[in-house]
Amino acid sequence: MARRILYVINPVSGTRAKKELELLIGNETRKAGIAFAIAYSVADANYDFLAEKIKQENFSDVVIAGGDGTVSQVVAALKHLPVQFGIIPCGSGNGLALAAGISKDPEKALHTVFNGVAADTDGFRVNGQFACMLAGLGFDAKVAHDFAKSSSRGLRTYAKEVLRNFFKSRFYQFALHSPDTGFNTEAFFISVANSNQFGNQFTIAPQASLCDGLLDIVIVNRQNKLKLLYQTLKQVMGKNRLQPQEAIDTGRPVIYFQTSDLIIENLSAAPLHIDGDPVQTVSRIEVNVEKRCFRMIYPRAEQ
Repeated sequence: MARRILYVINPVSGTRAKKELELLIGNETRKAGIAFAIAYSVADANYDFLAEKIKQENFSDVVIAGGDGTVSQVVAALKHLPVQFGIIPCGSGNGLALAAGISKDPEKALHTVFNGVAADTDGFRVNGQFACMLAGLGFDAKVAHDFAKSSSRGLRTYAKEVLRNFFKSRFYQFALHSPDTGFNTEAFFISVANSNQFGNQFTIAPQASLCDGLLDIVIVNRQNKLKLLYQTLKQVMGKNRLQPQEAIDTGRPVIYFQTSDLIIENLSAAPLHIDGDPVQTVSRIEVNVEKRCFRMIYPRAEQ
């Protein structure tokens, strides 16, 4: 069957001019000899209208031009259809695309769409809500909440929010339960990672894979701010080894382990984000991996 691409563009993500992006998409897709159409993301994440369009017009691919939140919402709504998903990274972090090796340059990202290879990819659920990349409690979620309220977008604004929140950050009480362990801790943040990074090549879970059927859990425990910076840097650089669930040392500055299922009791109402989008915090968070639930287009080895 001939390829037909439906592009879904988030008109407000990132800082790039979307009219220029639309022109590039049109020019490059026509050069590739592929039929296409363009649609736009919606704030309420209801993509029933796109599902009908895909069925009626036999689209083979859905390519999302947006950030991690947009990608997650579109994939969640359309992954039941026989389509493969591509990404043109346009957000502030683009963690999923970067974890998959997709370039932030739109022309190179389009090259991956046209010439890449599709592979089954994991997602996960947070209290039933689908996620592609990362969920977090604590510091990074507070940054996400404040960033969402900002009048400007982009990496510079995000970095300002990180710096501003670091100096007034606090620690939160949690209880965690997985199939093989359970413990209480007081932590700066907890990351539940399907991809290996927050975004912008800031790697928080170096061993994470998008298709291993596991989630990487990173807990940065309570410590003074200077030590916290050092231990977070060690984690980012891959210096902290994965711990087996049955032998977790809760006294370590950073706890790093893998699991397919996790329950987090959020005992002091730490803020929560899912794929970079702030969501209302809750007292109990149930996380479950959803193995190989959608097909994503990755760059070929030679790209």
